[in-house]
Amino acid sequence: MKSTELKWALVILVIVLLGYILPYTLFTNIAAWYGSFLLWTILAIAIIGINYLITRKWGE
Repeated sequence: MKSTELKWALVILVIVLLGYILPYTLFTNIAAWYGSFLLWTILAIAIIGINYLITRKWGE
């Protein structure tokens, strides 16, 4: 694994951990369900973008 791929893998790991930690810590007092849904949607879009950046040059 290249160092840039390792860097992106660590970023993805942090994003996944944020998806678990934030709703149960900072967003605990928010009663609306769409708060966590919006967070998870934004995190998923970020991970999709990172996966695109990682895989765009695999064929070369």
